[in-house]
Amino acid sequence: MSKPKEGKSMSKKAFFQHFADKFSMKRKEAEAIFDEFNQLAYSECKNPKGFVIPGLGKLLLRDRKARMGRNPKTGESIKIPAKKVLKFRISKAAKVAVLGATVKSKKKVVKKNKK
Repeated sequence: MSKPKEGKSMSKKAFFQHFADKFSMKRKEAEAIFDEFNQLAYSECKNPKGFVIPGLGKLLLRDRKARMGRNPKTGESIKIPAKKVLKFRISKAAKVAVLGATVKSKKKVVKKNKK
């Protein structure tokens, strides 16, 4: 399998071919697996807990409240309606793997005194 050129992301065809080569299957079979994965993610992200992709992150559907905004061209105030948005929250493991450094946790660590 050839690697993508510097500065370019992997093409869809190369992505499927990588998995096909890795797991000794046809590219069409790899495409079918990922199509089914996508359909599962689309349906499951609608539940309140979202769709977790272990080691990568979580796909969430959230409600965004209505708010006031401003037209940058005219300066006129406008009302932006409420809507649903899709968010992806990256997992700590993915951050560590990509950034190469430890990620600080929001939780405070309390040390216990040993007696």
